[in-house]
Amino acid sequence: MSYQSVFAHGLFACRTIVVTGGGSGIGRCTAHELAALGAHVVLVGRNAEKLQATTTEIQADGGDASFHVCDIRNEAAVQAMVASIVAARGQIDGLVNNAGGQYITPLEKISAKGWQAVIDTNLTGGFLVARECYLQSMQAHGGAVVNIVADIWGSMPGMGHSGAARAGMVSFTETAAVEWAKSGVRVNAVAPGYIASSGMDHYPPEAGPMLREMAQTVPLGRFGTEAETAAGIVFLLSPAASFISGTVLRIDGARPQVRLGWGQVAAPLEAQQREAVRPFNGFHRYVTPKVFQ
Repeated sequence: MSYQSVFAHGLFACRTIVVTGGGSGIGRCTAHELAALGAHVVLVGRNAEKLQATTTEIQADGGDASFHVCDIRNEAAVQAMVASIVAARGQIDGLVNNAGGQYITPLEKISAKGWQAVIDTNLTGGFLVARECYLQSMQAHGGAVVNIVADIWGSMPGMGHSGAARAGMVSFTETAAVEWAKSGVRVNAVAPGYIASSGMDHYPPEAGPMLREMAQTVPLGRFGTEAETAAGIVFLLSPAASFISGTVLRIDGARPQVRLGWGQVAAPLEAQQREAVRPFNGFHRYVTPKVFQ
């Protein structure tokens, strides 16, 4: 088996693309697709075991990958990590700023330390990685950056720290798209909605029923797949998106458009299987999150 990408074989041949948070979930899936399309993928994260496992998978599938253990919240560590990649690869052609994390809690129970930890991971860390990729490579050679945010339309009650950080990353995306255009750099964002990714298993067990019921609030009637999210990221990195910069691509099944009083919004099972909206599962190594098994 190999990754069943909808994009042309060899699309990213001779390109080096960095994927933060590449050891699991959407980052892992995206790394697999990019490698299947010819890129050398550099996985970045804090968990060496996960990074090594994904690197081994990609190599076993015939792809080219390496990894760097790095806490993206640490400025000096990020500078050293990017310098190491540039020294080994010559330049960085693309960046997928995917690393992030949050936890469910109401605003009044978030401590200053907890708030700062989520801001540092979801906003400051992404800024540091993008800035260093720009300064150490893309400023001279050009490139494309895709920042992964979230469904923040209507904000994120229950995860206000993450909502604030993701909104900040959208603003950073728009600003960087303007400031870095002079260097031939495009900067966009992808906002996944409810995606059946391994990240769902990071929430406490008591959140399981709520997570399983969320699909009923999505007009397309289901969760999205990791491969559907990766496809949007890959498109924005590709030459086909060469005039797209400073925008956010939502991958959410129209969920933010749902309003109270509309009644049943989820599409019935029959409609969910029609060609235009049928789930795309191109990732041959996808594992269903435990919460949905």
